[in-house]
Amino acid sequence: MKIFNDYYNNEVKLSFEDHPFTQHPKHVWVICRFQNQWLLTKHKDRGIEFPGGKVELGESAEEAAIREVDEETGGVVNHITYVGQYYVSGKSGNVVKNIYFANVKEVIKQSTYYETDGPIILAELPDKIKTTPEFSFMMKDGVLPNSLTKIYQLTEFN
Repeated sequence: MKIFNDYYNNEVKLSFEDHPFTQHPKHVWVICRFQNQWLLTKHKDRGIEFPGGKVELGESAEEAAIREVDEETGGVVNHITYVGQYYVSGKSGNVVKNIYFANVKEVIKQSTYYETDGPIILAELPDKIKTTPEFSFMMKDGVLPNSLTKIYQLTEFN
C-alpha cells in the first residue's frame, strides 16, 4: 500500500490488491487508451483528466466505468481491467474509488458529454502534469504515476 497526500493535502491510501477498502466503491476512474494514444476528457471545471465518476444505483463499479468512458468521451470500451483502489480521507468526507484500465475500440461523437467538453486524445502524457494548469487536480498526485506503473506490469497496451 502506498500512502501520500493529494493535491489538496488529503491523505490518500492506494492499493493494487483486490478491493482492499470496499467491494462496493461509490466512484470509478478509468485510464484509457485508444489507437495507441491516451483518451482523456476535459472536465468543464477541473480541466483535462481521465474519465470517471459515481457508481449509479443498480450498477457495478465496472459497469459505471464503462458508462463514464462513453458519457465523457464517446469511447466504446473493448476491454477493461481492474487495476486497484484508493481511499481519500477528505475534509468533507471519505471517498473510495476503483481504478480501471480500458482499451477503447472507437470514439463516437456524442450530442452531449455531460459535465465535460468531450474527448481529448494525446500521444503522450506530459512529463510535468503536476505543474501544467490545463490538467485536473486528479492527475497531480501519486495515483496516476503509480497506476501507470501497475498498468505497464499488468498488460501490453501498445
